Amino acid sequence: RILAVTFTNKAANEMRERIGQLLRLPRRTKRSDPPVKKPVIGTFHSHCVQILKRHATKLGYPEKFTIYDRGDCESLARTVLRELRLNDQMIKPGDFLSIISGWKSNGVSPTGAQSRAVTDKEHLAASGYARYQRALKLRGAFDFDDLLICTETLFRDQPNIRAIEASRFDHILVDE
Repeated sequence: RILAVTFTNKAANEMRERIGQLLRLPRRTKRSDPPVKKPVIGTFHSHCVQILKRHATKLGYPEKFTIYDRGDCESLARTVLRELRLNDQMIKPGDFLSIISGWKSNGVSPTGAQSRAVTDKEHLAASGYARYQRALKLRGAFDFDDLLICTETLFRDQPNIRAIEASRFDHILVDE
């Protein structure tokens, strides 16, 4: 069993092709051919999506969740900023999302954002971060950063799920 994870789709496709050649994986030519067990190869985000498809309900998300693209996120950010009575002169939706993305990448939760905020825009973003996250969850949606963070949370807080997912790639080598 092989798990190969990378950052880009291009690299994942190249790895898939190279590993397929190395392992001499047969290609299914007809639907009646038995399925071939292939290595799991993809981006970090695509792998996390697959994990969340199996376990998102453990985080309070619906089984059939949505992944918001940049446009969806900006629309939600506009709504959150409007609810906070913040206009584009104070903080633009793109800036709001960029600041939150930086915090997410550094493991800063909505509750920790206020203490990490330095600039005026960061303080404004911190005031809406929790509301943005709640709105995503109420809509049964993840943004791109959440795919990684929520998978990490799942593994940290649910050791049984971490073990289940790890066991998918456990392998005992046997000499043939």
